[in-house]
Amino acid sequence: MEVHDYLRILQARWKIVAVTTVVAVLAALGASLLTTPQYEAKTRMFVSTSSGGSVQEIYQGNLFSQQRVASYTKLLTGTNLAERTIDTLGFTDMTPNQLASKVTAASAPDTVLIDMAVTDPSPERARDIANAMSDEFVTMVRELETPENGGPPTARVVVETHAATPAAPVTPKTMRNVALGLAVGVLLGIALAVLRDRLDNTVKNREAIEEIAGAGVVGVIPMDKARQETPPISFVDANSGDAEAYREMRTNLQFLEVDHPPRSIVVTSALPTEGKTTTAINLALVLSEAGHTVALIEGDLRRPRVSKYLGVMGGAGLSTVLANQASIADVMQTTKYDGLWVLGAGALPPNPSELLGSDHARDVLEDLRSRFDYVIIDAPPLLPVTDAAVLSTITDGALLIARHGKTTKEQLSRAVGNLRSVNATVLGTILNMTPAKGRGGSYEYRYYYETDKPADGGAKATPAAPVAAQRVVNPPVPQRQTEQSPRRAAPQHQESSDSGQHATPDATQAMPYRTSSGDHPRSNGHGNDSWRVSEFPQAPARHGDEQYPPQAYSAVHGFGPNNGHAAEHQASRPVIQAPRRPVDESDPDSGKQG
Repeated sequence: MEVHDYLRILQARWKIVAVTTVVAVLAALGASLLTTPQYEAKTRMFVSTSSGGSVQEIYQGNLFSQQRVASYTKLLTGTNLAERTIDTLGFTDMTPNQLASKVTAASAPDTVLIDMAVTDPSPERARDIANAMSDEFVTMVRELETPENGGPPTARVVVETHAATPAAPVTPKTMRNVALGLAVGVLLGIALAVLRDRLDNTVKNREAIEEIAGAGVVGVIPMDKARQETPPISFVDANSGDAEAYREMRTNLQFLEVDHPPRSIVVTSALPTEGKTTTAINLALVLSEAGHTVALIEGDLRRPRVSKYLGVMGGAGLSTVLANQASIADVMQTTKYDGLWVLGAGALPPNPSELLGSDHARDVLEDLRSRFDYVIIDAPPLLPVTDAAVLSTITDGALLIARHGKTTKEQLSRAVGNLRSVNATVLGTILNMTPAKGRGGSYEYRYYYETDKPADGGAKATPAAPVAAQRVVNPPVPQRQTEQSPRRAAPQHQESSDSGQHATPDATQAMPYRTSSGDHPRSNGHGNDSWRVSEFPQAPARHGDEQYPPQAYSAVHGFGPNNGHAAEHQASRPVIQAPRRPVDESDPDSGKQG
């Protein structure tokens, strides 16, 4: 591993290092606070021998004293001296072994000095024990070094320094323990972070996903907590990181197959809670933002969520159509988003897989494909059920979602295997819910002109509205017509009198909508409509046995193909599905629209 790999691990798993460090510091601090303070009293003794007056005798006596020092340090920590000291002090709550464990003795090399230390919870008691033990040791040495036949002792010990009352405890050393705990915690945290990263088998980068799925990553969606409360993104004024990520995914989808880009797409994942429904909704919204007509199908007939998130009725929908209880036009619902239609799940059937795999389901998808530019299907997860695999065989392919840090490599591999086993096309993969930091691809764009910059101390300037009429992208939701109201007829295509010109679609009758002041029609009858309710797209006409792809003609007042000179009554909606006939150069009327 390189240095940048360790830095990446620390950046991704800094919480492990932080928690481990805090635990180690708290443990060291707690141990220090719970430890009983110990006080230490020290004495120093001098060892000497009887020697003559010559230099040689003095040198030999000094060597003899140094040899005696090594033996005397052993005697100071023995139980014999401890027992004599206990008798002298009259202790009844301490045994010789316990007292001997409190005593330490040491001597510097090539010296005749002995340092003795006694530790005890009481500073006065430590002082008394040290002084009494040094005095008893002097007596003990004199008894040991005195010959049996009498005479002066060959060596003697003198107390050079008596013990004083210690002012501060020697243990615990709180600052040292906390610093040591900090160092140990950081090192242990780094080790745990590296180990956790090595043992982690979840997908976190493009390379791992592409290697497992055998398909490219078409989108990397960052984590946004706002999507948990409001899954749909309003792309009108959205310049956040996740909105730009969906726009990037829209561009990538258009270049998957340049000659035959996918138009009916299944959005699925390996397991639930990986964000497939939110991704399907926002994929449909970002496609409709580009001016396409999109049909969003709630293909999860087990746990439908699209209707709930978009606020449409889910009682009748896909299952109703597949059960031959209603037609597509009866259950398709408009939304407040321009160009987006929703086909809810309907009543939950007992056999979802059989319904989705029927020939009728294939016909329904083909019908929707002929009416809309894109058909997006929110399908169930791949591993629990087979619904998504069945749907993938009757569409252009599937987009497989993997959640960052949750979807394991084994789960993703099994999901891809389920699609490959039915010869379904894996269009691409989506890495969802990536961390905002360290992602390397989450940016927020803010475009403004110099005139839009706020002046010093002033409010931000509001850009002037264009002179031409603007199109309201998110109009109020129109009221549903009652059963007594007659169904509005689809716009009729009139043949233009001029050769080579397309017919101008008739203006759709305005539908009233509710405002705070009451019901007001969208059209004022003077040709300056800002938005019109879209009719359900009609299936394209067919000439002989040849099918022609639908052409969407959507003229926005003031912004249409006539460079701002659209017809006075030409509306931005509806989208008229107008097929083209084959062009015959010998026929002067071949340019007319049939």
